Amino acid sequence: MDLKIAHSFLFTDDHDEALAFYRDALGLEVRTDVGGGKMRWITLGSPEQPEVSIVLTPAASPAASAEDNAAIAELMAKGVLGGIVLTTDDVDAVFERVAATGAEVLQEPIDQPYGVRDCAFRDPSGNMCRINQPK
Repeated sequence: MDLKIAHSFLFTDDHDEALAFYRDALGLEVRTDVGGGKMRWITLGSPEQPEVSIVLTPAASPAASAEDNAAIAELMAKGVLGGIVLTTDDVDAVFERVAATGAEVLQEPIDQPYGVRDCAFRDPSGNMCRINQPK
């Protein structure tokens, strides 16, 4: 049996702000952008990995109670609901490009004891985006 990752979901509370981060700052390509308003669904990915997509999905759910949606919004604001790790061959260049957009920097590039050089940002919805460069 061959099992592969196809989609990974990240909650967002503002699709346009998320697009500015993932498409414009990080350089991912938009694959789909469907729906509208609070039910918009966007997939993005790297041209080098056409079989894998990040899905930006609404954090608020019409099936959830107002209290649950408020709890989700609070956890997102704290940055504890989601995250993603991307890899590159030049983390310093990616860091400079993304930082120049005004994205929230969580960590400047450093060499980690576990074999990567990495940096980290917070996307506009609070999700952590860590970028690794294997040593």
